[in-house]
Amino acid sequence: MKKTTFPPIGVHESISGGHHQAVLAAAKDGFDCVQLFSKNSNQWKAKPIPPEDAELFKKTLVEKGIKHPLIHDSYLINLASPDEELLAKSIDAFRDEIERAEILGIPWVVMHPGTPTGDKTKDAETEGLKRIAKSLDTVFKTAKSSANVQLETTAGQGANLGWRFEHLAKIIECSEYPDRLGVCIDTCHIFAAGYPLVTKKEYEATMNEFDRVIGLDRLKAFHLNDIVKDLGCRVDRHAQIGHGKLGLEPFRHLLNDPRFVNTPMYIETPKGTTEIDGEPLDWDVVNLKTLQNLVKR
Repeated sequence: MKKTTFPPIGVHESISGGHHQAVLAAAKDGFDCVQLFSKNSNQWKAKPIPPEDAELFKKTLVEKGIKHPLIHDSYLINLASPDEELLAKSIDAFRDEIERAEILGIPWVVMHPGTPTGDKTKDAETEGLKRIAKSLDTVFKTAKSSANVQLETTAGQGANLGWRFEHLAKIIECSEYPDRLGVCIDTCHIFAAGYPLVTKKEYEATMNEFDRVIGLDRLKAFHLNDIVKDLGCRVDRHAQIGHGKLGLEPFRHLLNDPRFVNTPMYIETPKGTTEIDGEPLDWDVVNLKTLQNLVKR
């Protein structure tokens, strides 16, 4: 029988008890890769990472065979803010994120582009995208890090930028460091933003649009999430795989797309347990098995 080829599938794990704990948790549940916060995602500052903690993290990755570690930046960071104080604080915090990535040996940091909160002018969107590019340039120029950045597609809640592929293309176009920028597609977010995925025709049309506007060579990772609400809702609410409005078909298309067989994919579904045949099971494990069963043999 021909061996089934799975894309590398990972999960977002907690770093409580040390960064290496995220690796151990991912390995225990059978994942290939891991995404983590480098610090508390709801705090601006964090203690430096001790060298011994960084070495333990790297050692655990090797011992457990976990590949493609990815940092998600803090939710507080807003590189599109027109508020000078918040923008400066965000730039400092993001610089810290990619420097922490360097310490941990992680090549990519994924980030939500930002929101031009408070800017009511007609050019708010364009100026916000330019501020993001300029802020990233400042970080790249001043950070002691070779880590690169993945711009994540967003659902488009409120004034959030990044929900149109054109937004991300504009950031890349305006940056002095386009070679250090990639993109992470979140399945929940792009569906919420109005990009259909359910039928094979819809899936291909959306991927073709991404390729036309940004280029598939920029696509470095996926976040695999179902969604609670309908197409075009502009609401960011994740659901378990196959238990939302996306259902299983978009994930079937994606997991069997030969263009992405080596592209890491990370589950960000709600944590918790469910009961199957009278036994409690972790949702991450259930979602992983669901995804693996979609891969054609």
